[in-house]
Amino acid sequence: MERYDLRKYKEDQLFERMTEIMNKEAKEGEIIIFMFEVGDFSPVTKSMEVMKSEGHEIINSVKFNEVDWTLVVKRKAS
Repeated sequence: MERYDLRKYKEDQLFERMTEIMNKEAKEGEIIIFMFEVGDFSPVTKSMEVMKSEGHEIINSVKFNEVDWTLVVKRKAS
């Protein structure tokens, strides 16, 4: 299980980085925890859509504090 702090990424780079981590850095079946800023909630919905479209499993999605969100994703097996 790895945790990635993506709060420094703007929305346009966030989804690209999430996809890169899941497809290149995470091992098959590994659980990854992403932390990112939410603002208007749209990054939460979009990040879940991106992960599902890549075939990964959303395990959990939780508001961490007033501005941050955590998304827990399991990498797909090939």
